[in-house]
Amino acid sequence: MSEASELKERAALASIAASAILTIGKFAAGIASGSLAILSEAGHNLADVAATILTYFAIRIANKPADEDHHYGHGKVEALAALIETGFLFGLSVYILVEAFRRLFSEDVEIEANWLAFGVLIISIVIDIARWRSLRRVALTTRSEALAADALHFSSDIVSSALALGGLVAAHYGYPQGDAIAALGVAVFVAIAGYRIGRRTVDALTDAAPKGLAEEITSIARAVPGVIDIETARLRPAGGEVIGDLSISVARTLPLEKAAAIKANVAAAIAARRPEVALTVTTHPIALDDETILERVFLIAAKRHVQIHHVTLQEIDGKTSISFDVEIDGRMTHGNAHEIVSGLERQIRHELGYDVEVETHVEPQEPRQLPGRDASAAAHAEIASALARIAPQTGAIEDVHSVRVRETPAGLVVNYHCRVDPELSVDAVHECVDVLERKMRDEFASIIRIVGHAEPLLA
Repeated sequence: MSEASELKERAALASIAASAILTIGKFAAGIASGSLAILSEAGHNLADVAATILTYFAIRIANKPADEDHHYGHGKVEALAALIETGFLFGLSVYILVEAFRRLFSEDVEIEANWLAFGVLIISIVIDIARWRSLRRVALTTRSEALAADALHFSSDIVSSALALGGLVAAHYGYPQGDAIAALGVAVFVAIAGYRIGRRTVDALTDAAPKGLAEEITSIARAVPGVIDIETARLRPAGGEVIGDLSISVARTLPLEKAAAIKANVAAAIAARRPEVALTVTTHPIALDDETILERVFLIAAKRHVQIHHVTLQEIDGKTSISFDVEIDGRMTHGNAHEIVSGLERQIRHELGYDVEVETHVEPQEPRQLPGRDASAAAHAEIASALARIAPQTGAIEDVHSVRVRETPAGLVVNYHCRVDPELSVDAVHECVDVLERKMRDEFASIIRIVGHAEPLLA
């Protein structure tokens, strides 16, 4: 059990004990004095005992974790307990009103304002002040609806006990109807307490969002970098927590990892400011006005799980022309490959406009993991020597090193590192590497793949 749960249970047990002691004392004083105001307070406290016992068990149930039947936990049980307490209070206020009006117009009312009655009411006021402050503090700390209802209730007890004390003073000085008037005041305060508790409880049971919290959560989320807008923010109370869901808009061109990081940052920002709020954050990708055509083409291909490269964009007489290479499993039939590529072309036209030219070139993709082993020392030396000999012919590649040659069932796979002038453009370096690759393939027909990694020349 958590520290907050233990604190709530201890507070509820202390409230039960205090209510029980006050109930016994007020019943004894009310019977001895004949005061309706004190008997009303005794009945009020008896309702308190029932309500606080109910609160205690409600808190124990509310502390249970979520299960198969209660996916959001059992926090609403506290609100249900507070609703039952509201019913107790309204029922008691009606009874007191009826009896007070009967006594107010009766001639045979006798009140004995003795020391026991005065003592019980004064002690009751002192105890109610102490437990109102204690319960209020615990309710704020643990965000318990049931304890908050008890604290609100006991704040009205202080006033109603003071009214009963005033009625007793009036009876002591020869005005017994003062007790009935005090009882009417007690009934009004009991009803007010019931109304205040009931209003909060109904809000909790009907999933009324805490006032102003949605706006605060929205403001926190909007301040997180990467969040474009807030689609929805739905909140509802559940015991001491507020749960719900938040949908944020992010750029659709973002990688999944980046979108997930933005979502995590939003959740962390909300938790830091509002730890009692537990939200499910979802992302809603949207198109931005500043998306480039290249970004949109790559995004469409990624959504269709198709690899593309060598994308070329042209504007010809006001018409956009797009061409690119598409990598398709080399073992697939050409008919199936053509269907995949045609679907990709149609999607691009749908996104960019049906007057856009889309031309594709299909390249075989090797999806299998090739088994292999290091080539013989002689083969490695021969290929490394050829790389070093041909590299100067490219006009830019120098210092070929870290050569690796592997044999596979399909042929040789060669990897090497080299150095180039760091001021050269990517296009220029790529062309030089391609020249070296073509010359090596011309000389070694067994090479099926050659990968060159260019590094800047050391200063």
